[in-house]
Amino acid sequence: MKRRALVSVSDKKGVAAFARQLHKMGFEIISTGGTARALEEARIPVVPVSEVTGAPEMLGGRVKTLHPRIHGGILADLEDPDQVVELVDHEIGPIDLVCVNLYPFEETVAGEASEKEAIEQIDIGGPAMLRAAAKNFKSVTVVPSPKFYKEVAAELEFGEVSEETRKRLALETFRRTAEYDAAIAAWLAERVEEGVPGEEPKEALPEDESFPEVLTRRYERKLSLRYGENPHQEAAYYAEVNGAEPSHLLSGVEQLQGRELSFNNLYDVDAARTLLADLFESGEPAAAIIKHANPCGAALGNDLAEAYRKAFASDPTSAFGGIVALSGPVDGELAREISQVFTEVLIAPGFSEEARDVFAAKPNAILLQAGPLVRPELSAKHVTGGLLIQHADRIEDDSEYEPATARHPSPDELGDLLLAWKVAKSVKSNAIVLAKDGATVGVGAGQMSRVEAAELAVKKAGEKARGAAAASDAFFPFADGLEILAEAGVAAVIQPGGSKRDNEVVQAADRREVAMVLTRRRHFFH
Repeated sequence: MKRRALVSVSDKKGVAAFARQLHKMGFEIISTGGTARALEEARIPVVPVSEVTGAPEMLGGRVKTLHPRIHGGILADLEDPDQVVELVDHEIGPIDLVCVNLYPFEETVAGEASEKEAIEQIDIGGPAMLRAAAKNFKSVTVVPSPKFYKEVAAELEFGEVSEETRKRLALETFRRTAEYDAAIAAWLAERVEEGVPGEEPKEALPEDESFPEVLTRRYERKLSLRYGENPHQEAAYYAEVNGAEPSHLLSGVEQLQGRELSFNNLYDVDAARTLLADLFESGEPAAAIIKHANPCGAALGNDLAEAYRKAFASDPTSAFGGIVALSGPVDGELAREISQVFTEVLIAPGFSEEARDVFAAKPNAILLQAGPLVRPELSAKHVTGGLLIQHADRIEDDSEYEPATARHPSPDELGDLLLAWKVAKSVKSNAIVLAKDGATVGVGAGQMSRVEAAELAVKKAGEKARGAAAASDAFFPFADGLEILAEAGVAAVIQPGGSKRDNEVVQAADRREVAMVLTRRRHFFH
């Protein structure tokens, strides 16, 4: 019996050469629409699908392969004698190979396509044929992408494609149809939740519907990493793909030099860029230094060099081997200063030629050129066998903050309070952050009690604690944490409030003449 191949592709790269090889090996080629025309122009014999089905392509090409003579030929189990008899009874010829790639939906919605244009790029027949062929891999070879043409043709030269290869191609096919459906679902979800530009805005989804019962997301591998959290763990970086312009940690980022990134590098880069985005909202030059996902220094300055120096001075010991993120381009002078200390990753929106020359002498230092971080609406944390999904944390409008003590903070103290509060949001809980003169001077991170976090922040600050402002990422359950800060000379404190003992804490602050501001919102970061 003559072997038959169904070839219907959107991406026509290499398809003529592949079809010519199939024809030379004795395959009869069935094809549709534009693919048939492309093969005919290449002088490859083609049987139009309408001749097989006995029905014309219709509805603007929406219906052409959805027919028993196509799907029967693909789905028949040739090891089942009854099904073979049915094929003969209905005059349906088996199809041995299905070469299909899908309408370019993702590429279409990544541009400025209208809703109608996007809908027309939702493939129906293609996924149906791919899934049918993948299901029946025992009898059919499925070819879901041009990247498999060479491999399939090479095996056919020796007679047939092995079952092992057919099974692997089936797996690749189901992965492709899954990501295709996920892209469509993500695009449609955006339109349902956000409305269509130019139309009246729709009401917000009820709270219980803002997290769908089934969450579908697509991720593409962007990088193979040097290693995972530890050298014995392999790792890769995947970015979420939602059908629109990419907005993930490394979108718009160019690595200018340095070693391959590791898992921990990227985790710290995320922490650095997130904190920098919060600091730079004021428009002042800003610097953040991260070590093991925690800020060890953060500052604002009159210029970028001053911001870096102040951030570094916060904790020079911890800054060794850290991740530095800067809000402006790095010139030669600043590059020489930074290069005096081992810096694993430096992130900035630009580097002068002189700065590049300076760092060229340190080839292992990783330079990332990156603009502002576009932060997603949702954040996720992996737990065993699942995800914890939440709305991303944001610093609230400070116009609603309330002074709680008799003494209100001075303008300078208020500036330091707001800086410390922004940094505390990026510090692992329990967190106490001390800031003075536009820079952090002590960070107490990741402690099991707030008292210990206060003690650690004060210890790191030393004499700089006197006159500093302090932020606590959650309320003080007792006055003891506040007393530790006051004893060290802290002049002002910002905290959410909400404890049953708020009055005791405020009274303790009043006794020490410490100004206290309540935000009414905490920022735990686990």
